[in-house]
Amino acid sequence: MTEQHTHDQIPAGYLMNASGHLVPESQVREQDKLRDQIARDLVEEALKLNSRLGEFKRRALDEIADLVSISAERYDVKMGGRKGNVSIATYNGEYMVKRSYAELIGFTEELETAKELVNQCIMRWSEGANDNIRALVDRAFRTDARGQMKTTAILELLRLEIDDDEWQRAMEALKDSIQSQGTAVYVRIYRRDSKTNKYLPVPLDLAAV
Repeated sequence: MTEQHTHDQIPAGYLMNASGHLVPESQVREQDKLRDQIARDLVEEALKLNSRLGEFKRRALDEIADLVSISAERYDVKMGGRKGNVSIATYNGEYMVKRSYAELIGFTEELETAKELVNQCIMRWSEGANDNIRALVDRAFRTDARGQMKTTAILELLRLEIDDDEWQRAMEALKDSIQSQGTAVYVRIYRRDSKTNKYLPVPLDLAAV
């Protein structure tokens, strides 16, 4: 059996391939070496940025929490916890920082029951079904690239007022399938546009910059 190696065990003059095998550098194409180096450099820099963003988020949350505590102490108020949506701005209103909490929602296996009931309704209404309702249902139960359903699209179905017993049972199953998975905290940065006077988000994700 071919011996596999870790990165710490790579001797000079060798590269490790994706299977964990050592390959002499002389046998590796220059294009492969160049690709390896560029990918390695970019990932190492990205890991440093990821670490810095994590440090920034922790610092931002700590400083906002301290500010809230100082404000509470001025009025002899004891805060029950560190949670709560807060906006703080610079004195001139140019910059704003927001701390916000959002509940994470997931779905149990009862979602499949709701989906089946909804599909039965659509089939039963096939001739007279509203195209907008069809589109909404299709979007709600469509999965993304990771096989996940969009929570907001599913919850939109609960807002539909449809006088149909089977639909109502589907919505009951949908409600029962909703499961809280805790909360997530976000720190968002905004800068006021001098022309429109509106606050614009400062993107901190690669897709938005």
